[in-house]
Amino acid sequence: MSIADKGSGTPLILIPGLNGRWEYMQETIDALAQSFRVVTFALAGERASGLPFDAALGLDNYVSQVSRALDEARIERAVICGVSFGGVVAARFAAAHPDRTAALVLTSAPGPIWHLKPKHRLYARAPWIFAPLFVVEATRRLRAELVVVFPHRGARVRFGLKQLGAFLQAPISLGRMGQRARVISTLDLADDCRRISVPTLVVTGEAGLDHVVPVEGSAEYARLIAGARRAVIERTGHQGVLTRPDVYAQLVRDFVETLRNAAA
Repeated sequence: MSIADKGSGTPLILIPGLNGRWEYMQETIDALAQSFRVVTFALAGERASGLPFDAALGLDNYVSQVSRALDEARIERAVICGVSFGGVVAARFAAAHPDRTAALVLTSAPGPIWHLKPKHRLYARAPWIFAPLFVVEATRRLRAELVVVFPHRGARVRFGLKQLGAFLQAPISLGRMGQRARVISTLDLADDCRRISVPTLVVTGEAGLDHVVPVEGSAEYARLIAGARRAVIERTGHQGVLTRPDVYAQLVRDFVETLRNAAA
């Protein structure tokens, strides 16, 4: 299995979103690595991961991958941090492996009970046929958020160029994205959430700015997981991890530092 390992300090496993690639979060990794040892990877099924995807295992492909990443990095316990789709993986991992989860951070994760809209089911079943529609819709939704985050056009262009650079380095597969969307569209994680016993932070953007995953759905994790805390990245929506990486890293840092102080 191929992993990326950066920084030192408290170990933190960073699970990427639906596109399956960590390269799009490079600035976030850099920000987190100022305080943590960040270990991340491409999701199973991606050529860069070195691991196949077994359709029979579904979400557990990625849960097993987290365990394997810990083993590869020789880490016994870590902060498990999932972004968007990765948050669903992180929640399932924390429920199944509390002994290896020091704390849990769920970031703009699809709700514990999440279903694709009818048109999105079509996208997921035949992504290459409906690719133009998907790209147009995704661009429109993300632009609505980016206009608020980056009021000046030049800043939006610079952000777009960075993401283009990541795409050239790590092209995404609409087929594998559709496969992952289908995996979680039939899940009910309510029981998993009730089994989670580790300290948990639920991070979202502002309700009116996340045009990808409804904030009220993400907030359900804070209701179902005992003792979970909530934090909001202001002036952003679903892309807050990418658009405000320093703010995000500070939220995670403060959360872990609070736990450390309480333990002391």
